[in-house]
Amino acid sequence: MLVLVTGSSGRVGRAAVAALRAAGHEVRGFDLRASGTDLDEVVGSFDDAEACARAVAGTDAVLHLGAFMSWVPAERTAMFRANVEGTRVLLDAAAQAGVRRFVFASSGEVYPENAPLVLPVTEEHPLRANSPYGLTKLLGEHLVSFHQRIGSFETVILRFSHTQDASELLDPDSFFSGPRFFLRPRIRQQERMGNTAVAELLRAADPGRPAHVLARNAAGKPFRMHITDTRDMVKGVLLALESDGAAGGIFNLGASDPVDFERLLPAMSEITGLPVVTVDLPGAGVDYQTSNARIRETLGFEPEWTIDRMLQEAARTWRTRAQA
Repeated sequence: MLVLVTGSSGRVGRAAVAALRAAGHEVRGFDLRASGTDLDEVVGSFDDAEACARAVAGTDAVLHLGAFMSWVPAERTAMFRANVEGTRVLLDAAAQAGVRRFVFASSGEVYPENAPLVLPVTEEHPLRANSPYGLTKLLGEHLVSFHQRIGSFETVILRFSHTQDASELLDPDSFFSGPRFFLRPRIRQQERMGNTAVAELLRAADPGRPAHVLARNAAGKPFRMHITDTRDMVKGVLLALESDGAAGGIFNLGASDPVDFERLLPAMSEITGLPVVTVDLPGAGVDYQTSNARIRETLGFEPEWTIDRMLQEAARTWRTRAQA
C-alpha cells in the first residue's frame, strides 16, 4: 500500500519510512523540511490545505507522526497551528482522498503522565493535560475520534512514550537527552523556558566542568519515567497500521518498565567519566509508570530495547565520538 508519513524528516518518521520500505510498502513523506533522500515527499506545513491535498493524493493510509513540540511560551501559537489546525486540515484532506486508515501519534502528556492520579497509567486514566503541548495532542485526539465516529476512515490513536534514539542518550547536544541528563544543557533549557529560579538552583550546583545532573523532586525523590527506543516505537506504529485489531483503538505505546534516574545516572557517569550532581527541584517532579498491556495483548507488541541495551549502544557512540 501507499503510506503517507508526516514528520518524515524527524526521529520516528525517518525510522518509520525505512521500516515501511523494508516491509514492501510504497512511502511518501510530508514535512516542513526535505529529508535529503530519494523519498517521494511533499515539503510544506500541515495547516496548508493545498500541501495536504498533494500529500494524501492516492494514499491508502496516513501515519501522522509529525508535530511541533515546545515548552517555550513564544512558540505556543505556532505549536497550536501545527498540531491542532494542521491535524484538522490533514484529516479533512485524508477523508476527501478516500484514505482507509489514519494512525495518529498522540502523547502521554494527555493524561498527563507527569501528574498521574493513579498508577500505572492506563488508557482509562482521566485526560487532564496540563501543558500546552499535551493540550494540542488532546485536541488532536478529539479531531481524530470525530472522523472515526462519522465513518471517514479507520483510526488508531497511539499515546507515545518519551522516545529516544539510543545514540542520543549520552549526547549533551541532544534536544531531549542534553537537558535531561547533562547539567549545563539543563540550565540553558530552563533559561529559555523562563524558569529563572530553577536555572539558578542548577547553576549553583555547577562544579566548574561538564557534569551529569540527577534531578529529584522537592522531597528528594529521584525522577522515574519511561524512555523508549525509536526502533520499538516504530514496531508499534507498524502494528497499528497493519493489524485488523487496531482499528478504532487507543493504545499507550512505549517500554514496559520506567527508568529510575538514580540507577541510570551513575551508569552514565561510569561511561563518560563526568561527575553527577544531584539537584532537588521544586514541585512533585517526574515519577510515573505507564501500562502498555493493551497494545501487547491486542496487537502483540513486545519491546526489545531495554534502557540497559540502549545504554550499551550509547556507550559505543560516546567512545567513537571521544576517539574522533
